[in-house]
Amino acid sequence: MWHTQGSGKSIEMLLYAAKIMRDARMGNPTLVFITDRNDLDDQLFGEVFAPAEILPEKPIQADSRAVLRSLLRRASGGIIFTTLQKFAPEDGVDTNPVLTDRRNVVVVADEAHRSQYGFSESLDERTGQLKSGLAKHMRDALPNATYLGFTGTPIESTNKSTRSVFGDYIDIYDLTRAVEDGATVRIFYESRLAKVSLDADVHAAIDELADEITETAEEDEALRAKSKWARVEAVVGANDRLDVIAGDIVDHWEKRRIEMLGKAMIVTMSRRIAVDLYDKIVKLKPEWHTDDPTTGMIKVVMTGSAADPQSFQPHIYDKKTRKDLKLRAKDPNDPLEVVIVRDMWLTGFDAPALHTMYVDKPMQGAGLMQAIARVNRTFRDKPGGLIVDYIGVANNLRKALAEYAPSDRDQAGVPIEEMVSAMLEKHDIVRGLLHGCTYDSSPLLVPAARLAQHALVLDFVMADLDRSARYLDQVLALAKAFALCGARDEAAAIRNNVRMFTDVRAGILKIQNPDSGRAGSGAVEIDTAIGQLVNEAVTADEVVDIYKLAGIEMPELSILSDDFLDSLAGKEKPSLQMGLLRRLINDQIRTVQRTNIVQARKFSEQLDEAINRYTNRTLTTAEIIAELVKLAKGMRDQNNRNNRLGLSIAEAAFYDAIVQNDAAVVQMGDDTLKKIAVHLVFAVQQSATIDWSLKHSVRAALRSKIRRLLARYDYPPDYEEKAIALIFRQAELVVETEAHPRVSHNALGS
Repeated sequence: MWHTQGSGKSIEMLLYAAKIMRDARMGNPTLVFITDRNDLDDQLFGEVFAPAEILPEKPIQADSRAVLRSLLRRASGGIIFTTLQKFAPEDGVDTNPVLTDRRNVVVVADEAHRSQYGFSESLDERTGQLKSGLAKHMRDALPNATYLGFTGTPIESTNKSTRSVFGDYIDIYDLTRAVEDGATVRIFYESRLAKVSLDADVHAAIDELADEITETAEEDEALRAKSKWARVEAVVGANDRLDVIAGDIVDHWEKRRIEMLGKAMIVTMSRRIAVDLYDKIVKLKPEWHTDDPTTGMIKVVMTGSAADPQSFQPHIYDKKTRKDLKLRAKDPNDPLEVVIVRDMWLTGFDAPALHTMYVDKPMQGAGLMQAIARVNRTFRDKPGGLIVDYIGVANNLRKALAEYAPSDRDQAGVPIEEMVSAMLEKHDIVRGLLHGCTYDSSPLLVPAARLAQHALVLDFVMADLDRSARYLDQVLALAKAFALCGARDEAAAIRNNVRMFTDVRAGILKIQNPDSGRAGSGAVEIDTAIGQLVNEAVTADEVVDIYKLAGIEMPELSILSDDFLDSLAGKEKPSLQMGLLRRLINDQIRTVQRTNIVQARKFSEQLDEAINRYTNRTLTTAEIIAELVKLAKGMRDQNNRNNRLGLSIAEAAFYDAIVQNDAAVVQMGDDTLKKIAVHLVFAVQQSATIDWSLKHSVRAALRSKIRRLLARYDYPPDYEEKAIALIFRQAELVVETEAHPRVSHNALGS
């Protein structure tokens, strides 16, 4: 694998292609260049390789699956450009045929950190068809090929590893060397933040309004809407904040464009924000706007369809128009100076005149490094590129640079053989859990037979609660290890089993949590109403310089300077894969399940949290660590809370349900409420037959028990119905998740 930064990557790919084609030992090889996007394929083929005279033959671009298959079936030779998506099988077919089994086929993947990890399969529970990742389909079609990767941002995480797929580094040309050689310019960083807050006047009323908006919706739909709009995206996209950001960008760019000729890019968190921000900028600068994509100073570049909101439609262009916009953005003499994007043009887009990027989107790792590299291309007397940070990416930027920039960094990784060994061990454990169940995971089965095998294993696992719990954890561990070893032969040998095991695991979780992921027909209306509520509640009045706010003079920081990176200096960088391997070996992978439904908080609290998450992006690493330690202690205390109460976990959950009523706490006292909680667990256990949640008579009887129990202890009748509803929902959860419920006889007393 090559780790190569900047435009030099294309040149290095070109030179290596020529070397391969002239290598007599390869015997007239076939060279296949792979990207994962059509625009990158067009760029690589049209701008770099097609005009090259050093190649022994003319490259061909395969623009369809049929053309690709025809080119790959040739006896030898050929330089082919295509996208990974064209290796997908025909509609209604599970797998790809072998297109060639020759060994002198070399696949070169550009942007190799992306889209090259899809080796797993899953079963479509509706059709019985198998769904696989594109990387698997490509390797099925070219089983004996050699695979090489080029990227400036190799990924090393707990489920993706570029080196695991493509092997160790052949050459490293990172950001530091590129700047030292003059191949790219330095990148400078400027930190700015739009202060936001929750309007005090509406803080008290916002919960009532949110409940009123969602009161007629299904419960899961209402909670989903509240959660969505309490996320950071809702705060970032609030009207007041975007007004402030738009004004600041206009002022900032007016000054920058006087200093030097060039272009700017604004990166937003969502398409909605991109469109809204455009409207606010052109309201301030109407002369920047035109309806014609061939004219105008500012444009939004994004994908979309006729199904998108009407406000999106003026910014949705066809492929040819987007290509023309790209040419305009690259031309330093074209009036188009500012482009607003979400994802497009953050990779594979080379516009040397681009020197300023306004970042209003949380990014990290490879994605962040790819984005900032848009402003580091050399151009005339351009002194450097500038990143203007409105969202607080500084800490993520430091981490990404520590991983991708320093040329002398440690290149040692987790030996893939150790991960393979852990994977095979977990596979054996899962097979042991299925002892006594004869199953067939062959992909050659017809869809109906696959579904039958899936049901067979699912029934066997769920017949025993302890087996089911262990199965969920062990299959999760197996899937994590498999994700890193998918390119290995050992993984290919057990792929069918892994697919069946993970499908069954997904089926079990779906049965245990039947309402997860379901959205009702009124979702759009609820989203709109909640969104309006957030816009009215969130206020912003200024953009502040973080350094000035802290009383520090604003430094002109190069992102490769010691000052910028000193927060990580001398610190050992943790290996995520090594951490995963340690957890696999120690059997510490756990399936997360809900155990207490009294976790729903007021909407205003969720919105406050979102604002805090937005603001906290500007905290120093030390402050964040301090907050994490505080949070960890709080979680630990919460986990020990049931012990302090003298209750089991299930009893503490019911206790939480009944103490939601303040009047009950005052009138009845803590000891009485604890006794009620204990009796509630006992009542639920007595009613917990296998199909209790399906039988109306059993549910009615349980409701009567709960009602009588509350009446027996004189629970305040004004709050009884709400308490019964909450207790009953908790009872459903206890039956689902408590494998062996226990009653605390000490708490029962007399």
